[in-house]
Amino acid sequence: MSVIVFFSMYHFIILITAIFSKINYNIRMVSQAKEMLSGSIIPFWHELRDSEHGGFYGLVSFDLSVDKKAVKGCILNSRILWFFSSAHLTLGGDSLLDDARHAYQFLRDHCVDRENGGVYWSLNHDGSTADSSKHTYNQAFAVYALAAYYEASGDNEAIELAMEIFRLIESKCTDNAGYLEAFDKTFKPVPNEKLSENGVMASKTMNTLLHLFEAYSGLYQAKKNTVVEKSLRRILNIFAGKVYNPQKNRLEVFFDEDMNSIIDLHSYGHDIEASWLLDWGTPMLCDDALTGKISAIGSDLAKKILETAYHDHSIWYECEKGENAVYREWWAQAEALIGFLNEYQKHPEKKEYLDAANSIMSYIQKYLVDTRHGSEWFARVDESGRPDKSKAIVDPWKCPYHNGRMCLEIIKRCS
Repeated sequence: MSVIVFFSMYHFIILITAIFSKINYNIRMVSQAKEMLSGSIIPFWHELRDSEHGGFYGLVSFDLSVDKKAVKGCILNSRILWFFSSAHLTLGGDSLLDDARHAYQFLRDHCVDRENGGVYWSLNHDGSTADSSKHTYNQAFAVYALAAYYEASGDNEAIELAMEIFRLIESKCTDNAGYLEAFDKTFKPVPNEKLSENGVMASKTMNTLLHLFEAYSGLYQAKKNTVVEKSLRRILNIFAGKVYNPQKNRLEVFFDEDMNSIIDLHSYGHDIEASWLLDWGTPMLCDDALTGKISAIGSDLAKKILETAYHDHSIWYECEKGENAVYREWWAQAEALIGFLNEYQKHPEKKEYLDAANSIMSYIQKYLVDTRHGSEWFARVDESGRPDKSKAIVDPWKCPYHNGRMCLEIIKRCS
């Protein structure tokens, strides 16, 4: 009897210890995330509002000089709209919704091509068109942002515009193999220079497909639609059948027109981002078999990144033809933290994922958060944690989407 009591007490202590350990990590991570948001990310981006021409200033150099006449990337503006809308949904507050409304009005009035449809690539500082080309990646982020703004504001005009762009993507940007990407302003195909890297010209990319899935998931979450559901299923089938490489447990990156991989490249940041984004969107379809299939792929991706790319409390950037790029990119660390946290929440017995998430948070606070007054995060640091001074604090790609979303995800997952 005493032995039974002893073991019962032992297991009770283990259980209580595990519960309090989980509570402690939850409290700590939520506190850290809230401090990042309130201490730097939200005030930094709020201060970049352009009250004269609309939108937000498009360039802040490493020395924190704001270029008020720099181009305003439409991807940047969409991501700012998504961030303030999502921050309002998570945190509340009239000021966040006001910043979202400011971004929305600029997108609606300037970024959208009312003659040919779709969203331009970039605008001049005064809202006139700078680059009138259209890209599927850009359209996707507009859909994602508009859906989030609709959820935050209840503005039906926003969801109608999101659906309009969704229908345009499906009518202008698809073929039998997947999604076409690069077009001129009239949606005539052009070379995909904007999303091609590493010395190749890709007809199709994993990056664009991933963010289409993200955008359509956000749209479906905002307003259920059977047509959107059909497109989500198609994208997931392409991921499972063409993009995911089960022999290497990675996503291929660049493809020809028929979705054949054209380069030996492992994008560590995109793989860990995909691992949790796929887990987020797929269950919305209420298909247990599909969810299980995609969840298994996500777990494979996370495991591979932990084993291959996670070093010194952070993840490397990518591996091309066996050669690793070992610098640390801001967005990849943010996505790695969410990805590892997501995998731990799927499998609480695998504490190595929680340890990695906590370790990356410490790394971010030590090396990526720029403690200079009026700044936010560095864009890139080297292997020793030294910031790359050639990288701007804000540019058409450097935005509050990745690091802001990391904080919001922590709050939603751990509160």
